Amino acid sequence: MHRNTARRHPAHPIRPARPARPVRPAPPAAGRSRLVAGCIAVAAVLGLSACGTASGALQPTIAAPAPGSASPQQQPTGTAATTTAPATGSDGASGSGPAAPSAAAKPRTPGASGASGASGASGTPSAPAQPAATARTTTPAATPATTPATTPATGTPAPPPAHPGTATKVIGSTASGGRTVALTFDDGPGPATGQILDLLAQYHVKATFCEIGQNAAANPALVKRVVAEGHRLCDHSVHHPQPFEKLSHDKAVYEIGAAHDMIVKAGGPGTEVSWFRAPGGGFDADNEHIAAGLGMSSLGWSVDPRDWARPGVPAIVSAVQHQLKPGGVILMHDGGGDRSQTVAALKQLLPWLVAQGYTFDLPAA
Repeated sequence: MHRNTARRHPAHPIRPARPARPVRPAPPAAGRSRLVAGCIAVAAVLGLSACGTASGALQPTIAAPAPGSASPQQQPTGTAATTTAPATGSDGASGSGPAAPSAAAKPRTPGASGASGASGASGTPSAPAQPAATARTTTPAATPATTPATTPATGTPAPPPAHPGTATKVIGSTASGGRTVALTFDDGPGPATGQILDLLAQYHVKATFCEIGQNAAANPALVKRVVAEGHRLCDHSVHHPQPFEKLSHDKAVYEIGAAHDMIVKAGGPGTEVSWFRAPGGGFDADNEHIAAGLGMSSLGWSVDPRDWARPGVPAIVSAVQHQLKPGGVILMHDGGGDRSQTVAALKQLLPWLVAQGYTFDLPAA
């Protein structure tokens, strides 16, 4: 039974098996690390080379723009040469211009920038900053050094300095001393000046009139009469400002100098102004010095009846009689307001002074 089965179904021929592919052995661990590191190095070199190529390709556009265009890092000068290579004669050119921006002053000098400009045009990137800007930034540094040296030569001269301190040469006595007296009248000329001149003429008295500049300019006829009758003139400022010693130097110069000129002009040719009396007695070393520069002595007083306050005729007369000593200088007023009390007091004082044996004199000078 087994035999018959074998005959009916003969066995298929067995195909030979394909030979197995040889399996490559796995690389050792150390070799694999070297392979990875090599790949990374190659990739880095290729990347840097590509970046350098791109930078070199863009560089000519920045260093040499088309005429009329401006790069974002420089002023629109029209050509690349004016930015990267300064022209001969400018601060940035080597061997020319001022000595201040020398090669040792900064790492990148205008002289070296000419070479960098040429390399920039060939495509090689330039490391330093723009040389033209470096040259311009060094120029202002040299300017202050020369400015102070030239300013004093071209500037206007400073005014004469003030003389601080107290006055030391204020006159308060007569020229002759002894039993003499000097009469002085302030703030005129005014409405009472003519009346006072009339009284003085009756007693053959010569007095000193300390006039305000603007009043003298307004009453030149009275000033001429004072001079013609042999009296003396005194500068009492232009506007009678007080406190006079607090004025600035320039203001004091004006008040004293301008008043002097006004009085001289009102008096006419040959008019002399021998004294200066500060308003309110506000003398200091400065106005004393100013007056002396104009040929005037500083005139004070020793007797002050305060007639300007109109205390009454008896009060004015009594004050003079009690304060007066031989060689004294009496202060009274012919201007600045109603001086009728002064005129009335003078009518009593003139005969009294004569009776006391006083002679009339001028202030010391």
